[in-house]
Amino acid sequence: MSFMRPVLNQFLRFFERPHLARAKEPGKLRRSFEMKARFWFRPPRGSQYRKETIDGVPVIWVHGPDARDDGPIILYFHGGGYVFGSARTHQAMLAHLSHHAGFRACLVDYRLAPEHAFPAALEDALSVYIELSQRHSGVVIGGDSAGGGLALSLLAEIGKHGLKKPIGCFAFSPLTDIGFTGESVGQNGNSDVVLPVERIDEMAKMYLQGASPRDPRASPLFAAFDGDVPVWIGAGTTEILLDDTRRMAAHLRSSGVDVTEVIEDDLPHVWPLFHNLLPEAVTTLKQVAAWIKSHSGR
Repeated sequence: MSFMRPVLNQFLRFFERPHLARAKEPGKLRRSFEMKARFWFRPPRGSQYRKETIDGVPVIWVHGPDARDDGPIILYFHGGGYVFGSARTHQAMLAHLSHHAGFRACLVDYRLAPEHAFPAALEDALSVYIELSQRHSGVVIGGDSAGGGLALSLLAEIGKHGLKKPIGCFAFSPLTDIGFTGESVGQNGNSDVVLPVERIDEMAKMYLQGASPRDPRASPLFAAFDGDVPVWIGAGTTEILLDDTRRMAAHLRSSGVDVTEVIEDDLPHVWPLFHNLLPEAVTTLKQVAAWIKSHSGR
């Protein structure tokens, strides 16, 4: 365990989690996250960003140092409970992943709730994927938290509609059951240093707005998968979403999917975001980059 792990956990517990528990307006959450991301998250020197609109959906292309201009790409969906977060808040982390993997990344600014309810985010994800899968030799899809759930829901939709398959799918601390029925939601309610358990129902209502939480497009834990596409999935032992990863991994394996499941001790929700502070975050990004490269020949 690094020296920074308990330091970061204490900081998040006393500052970030209370902020997420108090903030009521989505606009305030969005502005706060944007400001913190600019301050805390730094890309490797030489990283490049480019904006584009794909089938009406804004995206940011991220080129980490030494990333190839050809070959496969990483299509990524940011977290934020479907309510806040953006491509900008996650572009530094993806610059590091792009650098380690050697591939470009495309971050999607999908529509957010409550202004745009379910299934708007998935519609945007599917539109961008269809376009990019036709343009490029291969696509790896990924995401974190709600964006991790979105990536897995997209994977299920790709199979459902018989679309060109991605190379693989990875998810950091994904939200796979928006009904929050996992035992870890209650068991880790006090130990999670980021997510306030008292706000999860409110977030789900903002996104679903009357839709069923068991709709597989909202909760990929209930979606159908086949075994064609490998999945990397990970979470920390103290997260309220721990069981979202464990149950999702078991469900995928039962569908014949090659699953790499990583459960890390006492790391915060979506720890790879803290790549400038946490050695374990850098290690995980390098591991996922190696996993991506190992499947890029498919």
